[in-house]
Amino acid sequence: MEFQNEIGLIQRKMAASIAGTSRRLEILNALDLKPGHQVLDIGCGGGHLLEELAKAVGPNGKVFGLDTSEDQLKQAKERCISYDNIFTLQNFANSINLDNNSCDAVVSVQTFEYIEDVNESIQEVVRILKPESIFLNISILWDYYKFYGADEDLNNLIQETFKEHCFHQMLPMNITGKLKKFGFKHIKHKPLPVFITNRDDNSPAKYAAEVMAQFAIQQGVSKKKVNEWQSQLIKAEEEGRFAYTNLPILTYGYLN
Repeated sequence: MEFQNEIGLIQRKMAASIAGTSRRLEILNALDLKPGHQVLDIGCGGGHLLEELAKAVGPNGKVFGLDTSEDQLKQAKERCISYDNIFTLQNFANSINLDNNSCDAVVSVQTFEYIEDVNESIQEVVRILKPESIFLNISILWDYYKFYGADEDLNNLIQETFKEHCFHQMLPMNITGKLKKFGFKHIKHKPLPVFITNRDDNSPAKYAAEVMAQFAIQQGVSKKKVNEWQSQLIKAEEEGRFAYTNLPILTYGYLN
């Protein structure tokens, strides 16, 4: 699924929501960056995390944001225009234009599940990381990414269709083995559960439903069914029986 144009805009709204803010705090706490560090964000999107990383490493540090989307990188540049230590790279995660052993940390948020060959990209992360440096990844257990409140059959149709949007639905279940294969040690996992019962403008549930609706239409589900699903979620919220659950897993390890 391409995160550009309208879907890219929705993704940026999700990043700006309360869930995105909380997630960035967890990332910064785990990375424990120091002034002067050099950091890469793989799949940087609209640049919300880049700002926080730039503050953490200070003016003597460097932050690189990698993304395949020209639209997302344009938004990231505009957001981060006041930071002299942020640089953007347009490429794939298996081909990063940075020197060997040049990064003190690499972070990726909801990107690796969209990469078909995860091992190839982890190998590239290893190439650019300094020894004993940290790689942090957040990926979602997509089996737990659900909406509640709509008709069960209709809800299942939308959610089963959405499962086709990425290559790896349950990447956190096997990422430990992949990281160990490439020399990472002291690997830790932290669940970042989300349970939301409202769909206001600060709620990721609102934007998640919009992304799922657009994807369902792209996959051939009729607009009538998609609109009905969205209407039922709104009604469920009004009646106090709506919920949205999501289970991202923060994983990090240190290169041996």
